[in-house]
Amino acid sequence: MTDPNRPLDGTVALVAGGTRGGGRGIAVELGAAGATVYVSGRSSTAGRSDLDRPETVEQTADLVTAAGGTGIAVRTDHSRPDQVRALVERIATEQDGRLDLLVNCVWGGDPLSDWEHPIWEQDLDQGFRLLRRAVDTHIITSRYALPLLVARGRGLVVEVTDGNSARYRGSLFYDLAKSSVIRLAVAQAAELRPHGVAAVALTPGFLRSEAMLDGLGVTEANWRDAAAKDPHFAQSESPAYLGRAVAALAADPDVMARTGRALATWDLSKDYGFTDADGSRPDFAAYWAETLEPEYGPMGEAL
Repeated sequence: MTDPNRPLDGTVALVAGGTRGGGRGIAVELGAAGATVYVSGRSSTAGRSDLDRPETVEQTADLVTAAGGTGIAVRTDHSRPDQVRALVERIATEQDGRLDLLVNCVWGGDPLSDWEHPIWEQDLDQGFRLLRRAVDTHIITSRYALPLLVARGRGLVVEVTDGNSARYRGSLFYDLAKSSVIRLAVAQAAELRPHGVAAVALTPGFLRSEAMLDGLGVTEANWRDAAAKDPHFAQSESPAYLGRAVAALAADPDVMARTGRALATWDLSKDYGFTDADGSRPDFAAYWAETLEPEYGPMGEAL
């Protein structure tokens, strides 16, 4: 009988881009639900990526294990097909060909996002690097990981994005990257449906990543203090909220009913009954409609 506190016992997951932020939150919550989680990314104890952040894949893997799962760190540059192929081959070898869940959460585009200029004033090389990091990496990872899910005739792909509507996101390359990820979920769902594998896009609301906390001069312990600088931050959510959404989807025997859709943490929390780490249920869509819509327009219907 399945332990209701460990619904993902025996599940094997790959969280690509699990070093920090939403990826780390997802990996840890999958571990808390009992999963074996391969955590991949460029930042490692062997060296930092060009983002120069202190978080590492090894730290995330340790957190997965501490939460009750099995965390396995694999330093991987997901823009390199050879490294992704080697990662998937390792999973296949160590897990007897089993992979139940693929989470495409690679981003790395923050230093490349230009929020100040229209497209005709932007640096094209910089913009195309953003797309390679945020879109090409997802395609490369799916290319090599999906055969393991197809072979089992079941499983789930989660494409982590920003927003689940057609609303413009404020910068052309950023908008194109996040919209493309949603379309990747739609396209994969169409191709995977005959094989019993689901694919969805998933967005958090205002995510309290490590970089966001650092930028506002707070920690997760005192994050509410930052609302004095940014009132919207009071409506933010921890990475655990996103992680619990993914864990709930992965444990849902009827997840195929959601395949091809763009989902959001705030809706899934109502559907599945989970809360954020502090027991709250942030609903960024409701906050947007009440507070931000007059300035930025409607958030729009989910795609």
